[in-house]
Amino acid sequence: MTRYCVIGAGAAGISAVQQLRAAGHEVECFEKTDRVGGHWHTDYDALHLITSRDMTHFEDFPMPTEYPHFPRRDQVRSYIESYAESTGQYDLINFNTEVASVTPIDAGNGQVGSAGWRVVTSRGDEGVFDGVLVANGHLWDAKIPSVPGTFAGKQLHSSQYQNTGDIEGTRVLVVGAGNSACDLAVDVAQHRLEADIVIRKGVYFQPKMYFGVPRQEVPFLAEFSADEQDLLARLLARVSIGENHNYPGLPDPEVRTLADGATTVNDLLLYWIHHGRVNVRPGIERFDGNTVHFSDGTAKDYDTILWATGFNVSLPFLDDNLITWRDNVPVRYAGGILPEGVEKLYFVGLIAPRGPQIPVYGVQAKLVARMIDLHNEAGPRGLALTNYFSTVQDPELRVDIVRAIWNDQMADTERLLTALQVSSSLERDATRV
Repeated sequence: MTRYCVIGAGAAGISAVQQLRAAGHEVECFEKTDRVGGHWHTDYDALHLITSRDMTHFEDFPMPTEYPHFPRRDQVRSYIESYAESTGQYDLINFNTEVASVTPIDAGNGQVGSAGWRVVTSRGDEGVFDGVLVANGHLWDAKIPSVPGTFAGKQLHSSQYQNTGDIEGTRVLVVGAGNSACDLAVDVAQHRLEADIVIRKGVYFQPKMYFGVPRQEVPFLAEFSADEQDLLARLLARVSIGENHNYPGLPDPEVRTLADGATTVNDLLLYWIHHGRVNVRPGIERFDGNTVHFSDGTAKDYDTILWATGFNVSLPFLDDNLITWRDNVPVRYAGGILPEGVEKLYFVGLIAPRGPQIPVYGVQAKLVARMIDLHNEAGPRGLALTNYFSTVQDPELRVDIVRAIWNDQMADTERLLTALQVSSSLERDATRV
């Protein structure tokens, strides 16, 4: 039996644990907190899924039917915990145990990582593992842009914000145009505080529902290709919520399709813009005390700034020189699973195909199990699996990725793995003759 390490017990981590156990492997999971569920324990109170209940679940484990179409944060957290409990993972996960380092065992002339990995945690040396699955998430290392000057008021990143009780004063500036930024601006507006939102570049807005049905579940849309669905979604949005220029200050998208740029699933922001509770501002030029100066020459005083400006990809336990980084993101192959430069190190969840996220993790982990089988079949002679994929696939730098593109990547990866398995089987048969 082979032994594998899973880093993190969020939704991605427990998916990985379950799939590897199902494949017959010994698995140890290390989680630095005392709970499963990751960021769903600490996200802001107003958070709801933007994908529907019936599309966002673990394999063969649907969300409770009494949940609403778009469950709130605490319901998603409870659902993830119930999955871990039902699959018996609480007795397997090492809680309050932070991974300090993951280092490859000397492989001699072999590929880096091919001889396994040594894992050291906050409690000491955990020994050597045949492989490591990294599922530490990409929504925890806050990214805040540098702005000239000094702001005298309170500043919070979206990862630090819980509710309007965290806000000082009544004049609030939200920075960002993504789903979290819109949620925060709406939360401020609905509590009758003054809300402005900085949106430097236009994005496409999409409502959560069409015809009273979650947008992913509209039956006839599934009959069309990805490009046709993109067009239909834009046309349906134009009918139901209009276009950006219908909302004061909201810049038009700079791209032609949803797939070409950022898309935000939120129509409540647009509602509050039309009700005068939210005002749109351009980019920030500089700070001067409580005064924020904008790129259009205007300025306004604020008491609190909420930064909804995303996260850095961070792997503090891994030497940056082991894998290839570009634009502050690891270069990956095989649908975001294999990092360039090493073997037997796998990412689960370090890519976010648009749409439901929880199913992504199980699909990735199943492919990892197939990759492990190939490594085991290769035996002592080894297998340069990552190196092979780097010669037949284009490098992937995205975290946010169009679902159809990722689906194509995964289909291509499955095809290549099948070809390798067939080739390996033929080689074994030939040696027996």
